[in-house]
Amino acid sequence: MPRFAANLSFMFADRPLIARFGAAAAAGFRAVELQAPYEATAKAVRAEIDRYGLTMLGINTGPLPDTNWGAAGVPGREADFAALFAQALDYVVTIGGRAIHCLAGIVPPEQRAVAEQVFVHNLQQAADRAAPDGIVILIEPINTRDCPGYLLSSAEQAAEILARVQRPNVRMQFDFYHNQIMGGDLIRRFERYRAIIGHVQIAAVPSRAEPDEGEIRYAGIFEALDRLHYEGWVGCEYKPRGLTEDGLSWGAAYGLGAAPRQAG
Repeated sequence: MPRFAANLSFMFADRPLIARFGAAAAAGFRAVELQAPYEATAKAVRAEIDRYGLTMLGINTGPLPDTNWGAAGVPGREADFAALFAQALDYVVTIGGRAIHCLAGIVPPEQRAVAEQVFVHNLQQAADRAAPDGIVILIEPINTRDCPGYLLSSAEQAAEILARVQRPNVRMQFDFYHNQIMGGDLIRRFERYRAIIGHVQIAAVPSRAEPDEGEIRYAGIFEALDRLHYEGWVGCEYKPRGLTEDGLSWGAAYGLGAAPRQAG
């Protein structure tokens, strides 16, 4: 049976970040993940994780201030990426996390070949820095409808990048939402890349809301994850249609759900 983690950058967003850990625990989640949690101190986040007995998964590298996206594959921004990665590594180790998603960044078409070389080199250095702390580096294909110009946009491209990086602690983050938009054929593609997938995420397509509407029949996806012996967590990186608690009926069979909470 899949194990679900709440992405606290998307879920329970009607309250401050530091209050979302308790809300996730009350709703039945036993693990959480974040994107860019840097508005809160790592010490404060760790206190909430310990208070509620949560498993902390991963965070993202922070964005470049002038693009709002990452820098791992942006030529000329290697020093910026090194600083953003150092920040993420220190933060994730302090909070007891397991992974860092290195945002590739946005590049113009004419720079893509060079950008991939930069991406590979930066990932190799990041992996070597993270290995002593047991931290996994994740790369995630992001669809070009939501993020035009993003360097990494398909599972196939991610697999090629990983083959060049040649580091055992660098793996693919397979978000079913992004991969449905960029090619579909989800179960076969997940099976094809199963050996190099380190984490998965879910959301409805095209709405990116709860995984109970739209193009993807998630009951079949969850059955496939079990059949293929995926034992990791499933990150719920979706945008609730309303209050998070009110939309958890999809997860009732998996132990999720809580008494409805009134806004305000």
